[in-house]
Amino acid sequence: MKLKGEQSIPAPRKRVWEGLNDPDILKQCIPGCEGITKASDTEFSARVTAKVGPVKAGFKGKVMLSDLNPPESYRISGQGEGGVAGFAKGKADVRLLEAGPQETLMSYDVDAQVGGRLAMLGSRLIDSTARSMAQQFFDRFVALMSGKAAVKPGRKPAKKGMKEAIKKLAKATGRG
Repeated sequence: MKLKGEQSIPAPRKRVWEGLNDPDILKQCIPGCEGITKASDTEFSARVTAKVGPVKAGFKGKVMLSDLNPPESYRISGQGEGGVAGFAKGKADVRLLEAGPQETLMSYDVDAQVGGRLAMLGSRLIDSTARSMAQQFFDRFVALMSGKAAVKPGRKPAKKGMKEAIKKLAKATGRG
């Protein structure tokens, strides 16, 4: 699966870079994230529950950052194991360009693979789920970076009412 795109973020590049490397911010932005631990400046471990079509699985994985050029770019690579559901692995090149004093343009180029039961679902369903999760991430990240949502360290992800939270977030970012 390949995913490529750009996202405008209403915050200075340095702040966006810091947000992309902050486990508390990432936990709030990654759909289904149950926890992120920063082992070092270049390594994280995470627990994420994802639902792709009829398959819902918990993944445990590691993420590594390389080719670091703060605050301009890096490569993120990792893999997660989801038990009988299968696995996911991939890499992404991320670039941050100053679009203005209070605006950053983030570009990303993702290459990912899935295996096991997930792979049997078909690329169309996997691709649409990945695009939806990416959009949820960016909606939340933009809200946090623009100051329209509070950063709450150690907050547990909501189990109920997620649709309402997404609607509120979309409204707050002018997308709903």
